[in-house]
Amino acid sequence: MAADRGLRLTPVRRKVLEILLEEHRALGAYAVLDRLAAAGFGNQPPVAYRALDFLVEHGFAHRVQRLNAFAACMAPGRDHAPVFLICEGCGVVAEGDGRAVRAALDEAAQGAGFAVTRSTVEAVGLCPTCKAAA
Repeated sequence: MAADRGLRLTPVRRKVLEILLEEHRALGAYAVLDRLAAAGFGNQPPVAYRALDFLVEHGFAHRVQRLNAFAACMAPGRDHAPVFLICEGCGVVAEGDGRAVRAALDEAAQGAGFAVTRSTVEAVGLCPTCKAAA
C-alpha cells in the first residue's frame, strides 16, 4: 500500500507500525520510543515522533486524543470514519465503524451551514472482558 502511493516505509517507520500492530491498546510516544530503543533504533524522541507523525498523516495509524497515544489503523488505505472505544478497565482500544456517527455529525453541521473536514470520536466504557468481570 505504501509503495503504491509513492511512500517510503523506512526501517524506523516500519518498526513503529509493527509495534503499534502488536498492541491492542494505544501507545504513547515514549512507550514507542522505549520499544524502538530496545530494538536498536536509538532513544531520541524526535525519531519516534517523526515516525508516528508520518504514520498518522498517511493513514497507517490514528492519534487517540483522550489518551495522548497512537493506535494502528485497522482500515489503512480506505476512506473511513473510525470511532475509538476505550476500555476504562484494561486500557484496550478498539477501532469501530463510525460511518453512522459521521453521517449524523455531517447532518448536524450542515444544518448550521458548517462543513466538517475532520473529526475524532472517542467513547469510554468497558470491553467485553472487563464487562464480564464487573
